[in-house]
Amino acid sequence: MVESEADNLTEEEMLSAVVYGHDQQQVVIKAINEFAAEVATPAWDWVAPEENTTLNNRIAELAEAKLVEAYQITEKMARYDRIHAIAAEVNDVLLAEDPEANTKEIHTIFHDLEKTVVRRSIIAGNPRIDGREKDMVRALDVRTGVLPRTHGSSLFTRGETQAIVTATLGTQRDAQIIDELTGERKDHFLLHYNFPPYCVGETGFVGSPKRREIGHGKLAKRGIAAVMPSVEEFPYTVRVVSEITESNGSSSMASVCGTSLALMDAGVPIKSSVAGIAMGLVKEGDDFVVLSDILGDEDHLGDMDFKVAGTNTGITALQMDIKIEGITKEIMQIALNQAQGARKHILSVMDEAISGAREEISEFAPRIHTMKISADKIKDVIGKGGAVIRQLTEETGTTIEIEDDGTIKIAATDGDQAKDAIARIEAITAEVEVGKIYTGKVARLADFGAFVTVLPGKDGLVHISQIAQERVEKVTDYLKEGQEVQVKVLEIDRQGRVRLSMKEAVEQPAEAANEKAAPDAE
Repeated sequence: MVESEADNLTEEEMLSAVVYGHDQQQVVIKAINEFAAEVATPAWDWVAPEENTTLNNRIAELAEAKLVEAYQITEKMARYDRIHAIAAEVNDVLLAEDPEANTKEIHTIFHDLEKTVVRRSIIAGNPRIDGREKDMVRALDVRTGVLPRTHGSSLFTRGETQAIVTATLGTQRDAQIIDELTGERKDHFLLHYNFPPYCVGETGFVGSPKRREIGHGKLAKRGIAAVMPSVEEFPYTVRVVSEITESNGSSSMASVCGTSLALMDAGVPIKSSVAGIAMGLVKEGDDFVVLSDILGDEDHLGDMDFKVAGTNTGITALQMDIKIEGITKEIMQIALNQAQGARKHILSVMDEAISGAREEISEFAPRIHTMKISADKIKDVIGKGGAVIRQLTEETGTTIEIEDDGTIKIAATDGDQAKDAIARIEAITAEVEVGKIYTGKVARLADFGAFVTVLPGKDGLVHISQIAQERVEKVTDYLKEGQEVQVKVLEIDRQGRVRLSMKEAVEQPAEAANEKAAPDAE
């Protein structure tokens, strides 16, 4: 088994890396063999069961010609129905001839005969199960924007394999937190792969993802990771879900293609389109045939499942599942070169549907606006116990994230909501300036004057002597709580206390009041 993730490596570089890795493994293999020799555990003396030549010949006589015909049926379910019917006929005939016949042995020999029929035909150079030549890719159907309410979507169909893929954009707080031995890290790109039973014509329990689904999702994610923008370039968490609606081989590579399309449909600025292809191998002695875009049967009956994902310029992921010994560098070179041609063909078809990321993200996706404040102002935006930021998010309908360096990211589906939140934060973090006139709100009255909120969280005192030009006997004769007034900042003392004047503000033209306070913040 070979697993890899790469940053657009050429076929030659990838092959060299695999060969180099294989060479380095020999040191470990040698050490394991030496250790085993030291332990000297007695070998298990296993003898293979004797081959039932008579039964083999009888099953071949009954089924071989029919299987050759059955494997010329190109439609998957029709072919399966015919093969199951042939198997049932053979079983009935043999049980009629010998009621004591072992049905498990009959099934095993029948399956081996299937394998022989298919492999012999491919080695002979005949058309494959579905009528294709060895290097042909199945018919493609590529669509984007199939689910308008999602942030991005695609439908990728290759023969009888189909994936419907959706992309969702979230804020950075939606990132997955991964607890590793080295500490916590956040993953801003999530890809989930679902393989429901109905996609292969079966019924079954649909629950949490199993080992196969997790593995296929990881492979597809590795194929896309090299072209994803950084968080600095695109400050979103991106979640992709690939739902396999039909499967006849290479659904993980269909997920790679569908993911690339859905991301571009969502407006994610990926560096390039990515496509994936699954290659197969049939090897008999020194003869071998490398197959492009294998079917499920060709995977099952063949010797290798070799998946390659990449762009027009290089490979981004590779997975090789080998079932036999003797895979040579020559075979891998042919497989990589053949995969390159198939990958470029698929990419050309994908480019006809969408060749780059959309300029605008979906109207249903959150717009993220970034602003910067002084780090010592963070506490003012958050407020006591988070009261200020909670009020901001509730009243503006936005999501607000604050980083330690003072970077604030505001996510909103409505542009006006984002502008409102930005204006409020600017008001909260603004500094009161001496000599400037503000429109404020009376927060509290006292015998000696009134406290006026000039900016959110920033109050100043208007002394009773600064309320009006004439002498003021009672503050309540002129002011009441909640009243809007214009005030001029006279002084800010060393303790940060603000001294205000109403009468000096009135002496200046009304247009001098060039800043209005934002609504009260707790």
